[in-house]
Amino acid sequence: MNSDVWDAKSKNDAQLTNNNVVACDLFAGAGGFSLGAFFAGIEVAAAVEWNGHACKTYRSNLIKTGLTKAHLFEGDITNLSPLVVKEQIGVDRHCDILLGGPPCQGFSAHRLNNKGVDDPRNALLLRYFEYVRVLRPTFFLVENVPGLLWPRHAKFVDAFYSLAEAADYGVMEPTILNARDFGVPQNRRRVFLLGYDRKKTARPNWPPAPTHAAPESDSVLPKWLNASIAFEKECMEGDLNNIHMSHGQELLDTFARTPPNGGSRKQSGRVLPCHEGHIGHNDVYGRIDPSVPAPTMTTACINPSKGRFVHPTENHGITLRQAARLQAFPDWFTFEGGLMAGGVQVGNAVPVELARALLAPLKEAALQLRSAANVSAAA
Repeated sequence: MNSDVWDAKSKNDAQLTNNNVVACDLFAGAGGFSLGAFFAGIEVAAAVEWNGHACKTYRSNLIKTGLTKAHLFEGDITNLSPLVVKEQIGVDRHCDILLGGPPCQGFSAHRLNNKGVDDPRNALLLRYFEYVRVLRPTFFLVENVPGLLWPRHAKFVDAFYSLAEAADYGVMEPTILNARDFGVPQNRRRVFLLGYDRKKTARPNWPPAPTHAAPESDSVLPKWLNASIAFEKECMEGDLNNIHMSHGQELLDTFARTPPNGGSRKQSGRVLPCHEGHIGHNDVYGRIDPSVPAPTMTTACINPSKGRFVHPTENHGITLRQAARLQAFPDWFTFEGGLMAGGVQVGNAVPVELARALLAPLKEAALQLRSAANVSAAA
C-alpha cells in the first residue's frame, strides 16, 4: 500500500476519534462505496455482501489493512436480520449513513422489452428499506442504473417511496449523475436516491456540485479525466490483476486490423451472422479511445465481445487492473478470484472518487446535526 493511503488513514483515524460519523454498507461488493467512505473520513461499522470473491476482496483490502473496522457479514441479505447488524454496530452508536446498491441487472437497459419486470433481484430494493426502518439512519443513499426509473419498474420505486413516507423519511427526487463529472475517467451514468430522516433534519443540500467539466465548456473546473490515465502507467511488479483474456488467432488478427484509439469492429472487417442486418452492438470488439472518458465498465468489462473493451493500441482486451483504474481504484487494491470474478467485482462497484464526492457533504451534514444537538443539550 502506498504512503498516500497510509497518510490518509492516519488523518482519518484522528477524525474518526473526534467525529465518528458512522456508515453501514449493504450490497457492499468489493468495497467501492466503503473505500470512498474511508477517503471521506467516514467510519464503516458494518458491511453485507453475499459474493464470496467480493468478500475476500473486501477483507484483504479494507479490513486486514486496517482501513476499516467494519464487521463483514457474508451471506444472503434476505436471511440476515437488520437487528443483528444493529447489534453489531453497538447500542451506544448510531448509523448516520446507510449505503447500498442493490443488484441492478433487473433494471438494466440490456433487458429489452419487458425482461426484468418482476425479476426477484428487484425486490432487494425493498429489502434495503427494512434496514432503513431498523437502523434508522439520518441519511440513506441508494445507487442503481438509470433503468430503475423506467415505467415498467414503477411499482418497485413507488413501493420504496411509500415505505419511506410511512416511516417519516423524505426521499429526494431521483438524481442521475455521471461519474466523469466527479474525477472518474469513465462515462458512467447512475441514479441515486437520497433519503433523510424528517425527525432529525430538513431536506439536505445534495447532490454535490460536479468537480470536473467538459473540455469544451468555459468552466474553471478541471476537465474530465480521459481513459489514457488507465494505460499510461506501468503496473506494479507482481500485480495479480495485470491480466487480460486470452484470444484465439482469429480475434488477434481482427484486433490487429482494428485502427488504434477508438477503432470499431466494422473497421476491422469482422462480421458475424448475428451482426448481419443488425444496427446495434456497434461497440463490441471496439478499441477504447484514450482521448475521452472510457465507456461504462460493466461486469463483462474484460471481455471484448461484450463492449468497447479492447486496449487502445495493443491487440487484446483491457486488463483487470486497467478496468479497476477506470473505476478509480488505487493500484494497491487487489481483486480476488481471478480474471472473470474480478471483472464482475469491478463492474458492480461504485467508482471510488464518485463515492467520496457523494458522501463528503452527508458527513458534513451529520456533523452539523450532532453539533446542534450538543449545543441544544448544553443549553
